[in-house]
Formats: sequence, structure tokens, C-alpha cells
Amino acid sequence: MNPGLKLMQDGAPGHAAADTVQDFQERGITPIYWPSYSPDLNLIETVWNLMKQWIQENHGDEENLSYDTLREVWAALIENVEKGEMAPAGLMDRLKNLYGKDEKPEPLLSISAAVLLSVIFTLLYIVPFYVSPSTRPSPTLSRDAPSVIKARVRAVTTSCFLSSLGVFCFFIYKANYPPTEALRLLGWWPIGPLEIIKCFLLTALLFMGPLFEAGIVEGEWKDWIRGSRVAETLGGWIGWRNFVAGPITEEVIFRSILIPLHLLTDLSPARIVFITPLYFGIAHVHHFYEFRLTHPHTSFTPSIARTLFQFGYTTIFGWYATFLYLRTGSLPAVILVHAFCNYCGLPRLWGCVEAREPAIPTVTRGKEDVDGAPDFMTHKSLNIGWTIAYYVILVAGAFTFCSQLWRLTESSHELASFTPSA
Repeated sequence: MNPGLKLMQDGAPGHAAADTVQDFQERGITPIYWPSYSPDLNLIETVWNLMKQWIQENHGDEENLSYDTLREVWAALIENVEKGEMAPAGLMDRLKNLYGKDEKPEPLLSISAAVLLSVIFTLLYIVPFYVSPSTRPSPTLSRDAPSVIKARVRAVTTSCFLSSLGVFCFFIYKANYPPTEALRLLGWWPIGPLEIIKCFLLTALLFMGPLFEAGIVEGEWKDWIRGSRVAETLGGWIGWRNFVAGPITEEVIFRSILIPLHLLTDLSPARIVFITPLYFGIAHVHHFYEFRLTHPHTSFTPSIARTLFQFGYTTIFGWYATFLYLRTGSLPAVILVHAFCNYCGLPRLWGCVEAREPAIPTVTRGKEDVDGAPDFMTHKSLNIGWTIAYYVILVAGAFTFCSQLWRLTESSHELASFTPSA
């Protein structure tokens, strides 16, 4: 390489300091001058103009240049850029990013690997329901039987523990995350009490109509204050499954485990919100088999319609829960929201509001092995004003929910960055 190539930043040869040029010439160094540079200029055009300027000053004829000469010019340019000597502001960074500005870091996990692992964890959650006679329903034993519920709770609790432990170890030993970061991705730390409260309040806005119907119209508000309704609900195994064991185990698998796996891929947060709940929805399709098993005389069409409807609303809830999880990083928050949604059920979207009254119970099927006599209620019609009030409150709550969605889910513990346009 020519030992005397050196870059100068003086705009043009005529502007170079005379003593600097003379010093270069005494040492046999041929100065290369930066052309006038602006960050708005095309980078390739700027570099080419620089090389062209030096060629014209030192060779005159561009057509008779050798490859070695061009290589020397380029080497001198890169050498000075790497040293940061006399380079126009911003050009060094643009040169360094010339070949890598559109490149993204290699994801720790491919999308196909994340999908495969998600399917495996989903199966680990469902398969235990059918591997043992104690967890498997039959034409003579309902899934609501206490013996079945207890056996299933034990099975899925074991699956959740082993799955969480496996993913935690993967984060530590494969992804090289510190334990605190692994716990953060799994949603266990920090607990985020403020996030829990805000997510609950946000969800309550969406269910203002059903809360009005249950609390005011049906008069349950007194039971809420006394706490008797909670005690009655959680006193049976069905309530324990629906409001405690179910929300905890489902959120551990389908939010705490599956979402962090997809965060290790190059999927955007918006795609994660809409893709990962599909596992959650599909996981409920097995209820079709259970329903057909315990209701053999029900025709196929209502059975499949029931299953598709369940898949639909569980997937929609999954979208919401995934959004909350990514925005807040709080697993307890989505567990509480899940339990609350199970308690409220689907909002009334048509029909009139009615009041419930105790009714004479009917004979219980012995094969269901129930753990207590259920409440039997009948309904009576009310003034149309109650119905109007219900729908006004329902719409107002939904509107407030939409307007506060981003504000009430804002958190410093978020796992992914969103914008309202995402």
C-alpha cells in the first residue's frame, strides 16, 4: 500500500492549512481531502466523490487507474474512518452501518422452534386429562365430578411446575439470562401490585353492564360486601376449578411460558398478541370430545357449534390477556383478570334484564357425582327501565375501556414495546 495516503477534512484543497499540507509533503504523504459533506447526501455518492477527487488530483486520467490504486484509496478511507480522524460528523457511523444497517440480531429462537415448543407444552397441559381413569370423563362420570376435578388439578399443577422449571432453565443456561431476567420474562417478578390493580379496574370497566345486572338488579351487592358469595363459590370443587386452579394453570402455560418463547423470536409484539392465543383456543377444543361423551344424545351440529363458540371467545380473551401480559409483565395480573372474567361470564348482548328468584330444585343425575346441591333459580320480568339502564352502562363501560386501554396498561415492567398504532 502507498505509505503516504492520509485523509484531511478541510472541504477542498484550497482550504487546507498550508503547514499541514507542507508537513504531509515533507513526509511523502499524499493528502486526500473530504469533499463538502452533508448528512443528507447519499453515502455511496459521498464516498465516490471523495475517491474521484483524489484520483483527479494525483492521476488526472481516471480511465487508466489500476485496481491496486483504487484499493489503496479505499483502504486509506477505511483506516481513517475507523480511527475517527478528521471524518465529517456522522459519516463514520454511516460507513460502519453501510452493510449492516438493515440487518437484525439473530433471534435466540426460530419461529418454527417456538411453535413446536408451544405445541409440546400445550399437549403437556391437556394429555394428563386422559391418561388416567381418575382424570378421564366417561358416560357415567362428568368432568364436574369432584373426584375428576381433584385428579385433574393435581395433574396440571405438576405439568405447570415441570414446564415452568424447564423454561426457566432454558433462559438461564441456553439464553444466558440472569435469574432475575428469567423470572421477569415468566411474569413472576416483580409482582407489580399497581399493575394488578390497574388491569382489574380496566377489565371491570368492560363488565360494568354485567356487574350492574348481578349486583344491583339481582341484589348480589350485599353478598359482595359480606363476602358470602365468594365463600360459597370457592367452597365447592367446581368453583375452585373455575376461579382458582383453572386461571392459574392456564395463565402459567399459555401466558407465562408460551409468550416468552415467542419473544425470543423475531415476531413483533402485535403478531405475538394475535398468534399465541390460538394455542389457548385450540386447547379448549378437547371439550368437544368430553361433551359428546357425556351427552351422547345431543346431535353433532349443536356440539360442534358449542365448541367453535368456545374456541372463539377463549381466543378473544387470549388476545386481551396476552396484551396485558406484554404491557405489564405481571402474571398475577392476568390470573386475576382471568378469574374475574370467568366469574362474570359473557356479557348480555340482547334480551331483557330479569331478576332471579329461588326455585324448587330438580333431581340431580347420580352419575355426575356432584359435591353439593346447586342453587336453583328462576327469573321474573322487570320494568323496561332496568334493561335500558343495563345497555347504557354496558356501552359507557365499553367506551371508557377503549379510552383507558393504553393508560391503565402502561408499566415500566413491560415485556414488549407497543404504540397505539401497532
